[in-house]
Amino acid sequence: MVFSKSFGYALRGVLYVAVLNEEKKKIQLDEIAEALTVPRYFLGKVMRLMAKEGIVNSEKGHNGGFSINEATLQTSLLTIVSLTEGIKRSDSCVLRFRKCNTYNPCPLHNEIESLRKQWTNLLATTVLSDLMKKDAPDFIRSIATV
Repeated sequence: MVFSKSFGYALRGVLYVAVLNEEKKKIQLDEIAEALTVPRYFLGKVMRLMAKEGIVNSEKGHNGGFSINEATLQTSLLTIVSLTEGIKRSDSCVLRFRKCNTYNPCPLHNEIESLRKQWTNLLATTVLSDLMKKDAPDFIRSIATV
């Protein structure tokens, strides 16, 4: 599965805010965009969505910015995927057979269905705190690279 840019920007933006939360209470959009080398406008759009959904807090104004809240680090990757991409169940056949489904399966159908379920479970059970590497000095650099 390949994630969209929206998902990547949202995830990296929220992780950046979470990592810097101990140093600063509010992180401005310009700082996040510059540190992560992502377009400010696009990042702003997904970060506003994250704030609207309660994943991060957002405060406008000169001293405003984004900050984490009690729910931030317990947010699952599946939640961010569903917000940024929607839950799109790919029913297309991996072998590109025209009529592949439960009733008319291709040779790989059952194995792929099993993998899809595992993938969804992984996203549902992995929360943002699982991705945090506070002891890794290059963590910010790892989420900043494109």
